Amino acid sequence: MAQLQLLRLDHGPALLDFERENRRYFAATIPDRGDDYFAEFDARHAALLAEQEAGTCRFHLVVGDDGAVLGRVNLLDLESGSAELGYRIAERAAGQGLATASVRDVCALARAAYGLTSLTARSALDNPGSRAVLTRNGFTPTADIELNGRPGLHYVRVL
Repeated sequence: MAQLQLLRLDHGPALLDFERENRRYFAATIPDRGDDYFAEFDARHAALLAEQEAGTCRFHLVVGDDGAVLGRVNLLDLESGSAELGYRIAERAAGQGLATASVRDVCALARAAYGLTSLTARSALDNPGSRAVLTRNGFTPTADIELNGRPGLHYVRVL
């Protein structure tokens, strides 16, 4: 059974493996992180932990029983009771309800542990899986947007 964990320093190697293993899969629906992301991973990981320590973001990993990272669910730019939700699930774990369950769990944490009252999210129109996850978790589309040069939707969920 997968478990949601707040990002820690010791997650670094497993997180890097996750990003490398799923790079092509993610690039099919969202912009590639680029080679610099992987070359400078340790510094980036440390920067994320610093943001988390400062309270501006909360980074969560979805970790399998074997310790492998199966996904990420992040809350970005925590401010005035709101944050932006972002998530990605490994190709090998896609289509099994893991994204829906992980987003549900982070929504509960956002309210109970972080005191947030609303979340926003974005999804490209050509990413029906992501849009379904948001809808299943009570997010409502509020505006048409352009997302990385593609048509998309902006979503809001009141917690």
